[in-house]
Amino acid sequence: MDQQIINLFDEYTHKPLKREDFIKKLILLTGSITAAMTALSQLEVKYDAATTIAESSTDIVIEKIEYPTDDITMKGYLARPSAAGKYGAVVVIHENRGLNPHIEDVTRRVANAGFIALAPDALSETGGTPTDADQARDLIGKLDMPKNIRHFVKAFDYLQSRPECNGNLGCVGFCWGGAMANQLAVHVPSLKAAVAFYGRQPEAADVAKIKAALQLHYAGMDERVNAGIPAYEEALKKAGITYELYMYEGAQHAFHNDTAGPRYDAAAAKLAWQRTIQFFNNKLK
Repeated sequence: MDQQIINLFDEYTHKPLKREDFIKKLILLTGSITAAMTALSQLEVKYDAATTIAESSTDIVIEKIEYPTDDITMKGYLARPSAAGKYGAVVVIHENRGLNPHIEDVTRRVANAGFIALAPDALSETGGTPTDADQARDLIGKLDMPKNIRHFVKAFDYLQSRPECNGNLGCVGFCWGGAMANQLAVHVPSLKAAVAFYGRQPEAADVAKIKAALQLHYAGMDERVNAGIPAYEEALKKAGITYELYMYEGAQHAFHNDTAGPRYDAAAAKLAWQRTIQFFNNKLK
């Protein structure tokens, strides 16, 4: 697909660009309403492709949980290995479309790899993630970020209260969630491992607060997010933070999301996920 179309879709999903304005620009790029609608159908997420680990798998146990924060009750999707034992715990952080079937499947993948995995719903205070992805995006754009960070920090208190938790804490986030993973690294001193997929970087002045080891995954074609890499990497080096940074040349923003049509890159996603699980194996077990 033409890179200009993908860039326009990225602008639509992140700026955000109003849908009617996005459609007008898409028609200009593609040349017709029909071509524009065809391109849009390819770009929009398709959750029927979201299941790689079934909820019915006997290797994992699924729970819908709630945990308290200072001002609201957060909802979450938890998956854990079915075998008795103590496991490292990982907070899985969704994109700016909320806690959807794809992120639930990613949470099951983490559990299937041998961890307790919890995906909080950032939209808990408005009743939870709506089925309309555009509505979810708009609601996430209205969240108070400092308060939202505190809501996610409390997820680790909940995980540490679980009898299956071995006390080792990690997180992994994607897009909006990748930025949150970076923020959790800043705000949770007990965090041992944070993995950010194509997420915005924290302020350089905050980097010295990080105690966790970091693994950072970026897409070669993602100019918007990649613009912040040099300052982040310089600050990480200056602060002596342990980190791994991987650039997937030719890959698009959201390359790990297998419901994201032409932006999904199977080879890059497989390699990045292998690296993620090995990182958690090294840091949390």
